Amino acid sequence: MRWSLVNPAWRFDGSIYFGCREPHLPLEYGYSRTLLEREGHEVQIVDGQLHGLADAEVAERVRAFAPDAVVITTAPSYLFWRCAPPELRVPQRTLRAIRDALAGRQRPLVVAVGPHASTTPGAALNKLQADAAVLGECEEILPRLAVARPAWAAVPSIAYVAEGEVRVQGTPHASDMAALPALRWPDADVARHHHHHHRFDREPVAPGAEMEVSRGCPYHCSFCAKDNFRDDYRKRPIPTILEELDALIGQGVEYVYFIDEIFLPNRELLEAFVERPFAFGIQTRIDLWNHAMLDLLGRAGCVSIEAGVESITVEGRNLLDKGSRLTTEQLAERLIYARGRVPFVQGNLLESGTDDPQAVEAWRRHLQQFGVWANKPVPMFPYPGSPDYTRRWGTPDDRAWERAMAHYLGRFAEFSDIQDARPRPLEELELSDAR
Repeated sequence: MRWSLVNPAWRFDGSIYFGCREPHLPLEYGYSRTLLEREGHEVQIVDGQLHGLADAEVAERVRAFAPDAVVITTAPSYLFWRCAPPELRVPQRTLRAIRDALAGRQRPLVVAVGPHASTTPGAALNKLQADAAVLGECEEILPRLAVARPAWAAVPSIAYVAEGEVRVQGTPHASDMAALPALRWPDADVARHHHHHHRFDREPVAPGAEMEVSRGCPYHCSFCAKDNFRDDYRKRPIPTILEELDALIGQGVEYVYFIDEIFLPNRELLEAFVERPFAFGIQTRIDLWNHAMLDLLGRAGCVSIEAGVESITVEGRNLLDKGSRLTTEQLAERLIYARGRVPFVQGNLLESGTDDPQAVEAWRRHLQQFGVWANKPVPMFPYPGSPDYTRRWGTPDDRAWERAMAHYLGRFAEFSDIQDARPRPLEELELSDAR
């Protein structure tokens, strides 16, 4: 079979999307391509975001390849599966352009992957007019769809329409991280990757990249939408990590952002990093690091730490199920110590509803005196697939994203500082783009 793996040219106007808006390497497609090619399939990745392609240009590349299957993602890279745009207008629009370009030809199989496909597969199938949706992590499931449609009954972790009804088979898939390969990217793609995610110590002078050393998280914070993908904590083998990293360094990459849900202290890995000429950024929990490991983290080349603090009170952290092992004072001390070794350290705060605004500002000013950045608390969006959503409304149904968006817009008057204007309702975003 011939497979087109499509990452749309994302746009975010009117969205509540909290994530970075720059292109990032589509790691899920990198793994998928390798596993599909091992099975003898031909694969193209069409990355509309990285290559700055209009929908018509994406569609033309797909048309020229003449695929038997088109895979569309509902979030801009694995890095943002946990905080994806709620609306599906971008993949809707991209698929519409592809279908127009393929008019008169045999229609290829359309497979949806991503957080919407994983958490609300019925809605994703309907909105995208897809043939199948992969539940959970997609790279090991896609090759199993390369069979006649009646044989899909034996494929786990998918949803599809059979006899007019949505059939959901199995539970969300968790990939075997020990078996996934070291990724290799085309030189041209790496050269285009100018963005250094979450880096603030200096401007880039060479390409950046994204990698993962682990997937999942052993914690279950209420706000984190990872119940249906990237959930259980799994590590990649160090030789595989270093093989992938060395290839990127050989292509001129000077900075890597590790997209792990939680980058845990690992002495062997960090000591291997010390020997390599690159810088990197991570997201982690500062309460898991002691002084000695923070010293090593700095020596290894870390220049950016994004640490989830979420609330400045024990009550607030307990409400969010953080399970923090440190007091607020100890968290501040650890952040300040880290800042002495790493050029940029951020303590993330969320609007928990329990913290006194004046106390929050005082805590932020205290950290800023030592060079640690703490953001203004961000309103929490109850992502379908998060414990917060489930506590409010139960298991997500086909209206879950609309319900979460209506709640969010009704509760908050101020939003994330990266949003230029008040976000628009989900139905308005999707319907306006469907015209």
